[in-house]
Amino acid sequence: MEPLEVVAAVLVRDGRVLACRRAPGKDAAGLWEFPGGKVEQGETPETALVREIREELGVGILVGELVDRSVTEAGGRPIDLACYRAELTGELPTRSTDHDALLWVRTTELAALEWAAADVPAVRVLTA
Repeated sequence: MEPLEVVAAVLVRDGRVLACRRAPGKDAAGLWEFPGGKVEQGETPETALVREIREELGVGILVGELVDRSVTEAGGRPIDLACYRAELTGELPTRSTDHDALLWVRTTELAALEWAAADVPAVRVLTA
């Protein structure tokens, strides 16, 4: 089965990283993740990430360096997740279409959250 190509933003502000908890009724409900989503046909990962963050969090970002790219499995399907550092271009996000909680946490606190499987490799890189 072809991996699902997904991108996520590691948003850092004042030494804290944005973690988002999947809302009830969503895949991986109750688990934490970095915000993002699927790469659509014809999009670069960076373009997809800007679009997804605008749709999901209602804010703009500048995409930076790749933090981690790993293939994991979720729901019997391989997920190819590329996590990029990103910088907010305006206001802070206050809501999400896919999450019921947004939390700014220190990198030293990331491991205390229960992360979705696809995000675990990036969490390991950030906490190393």
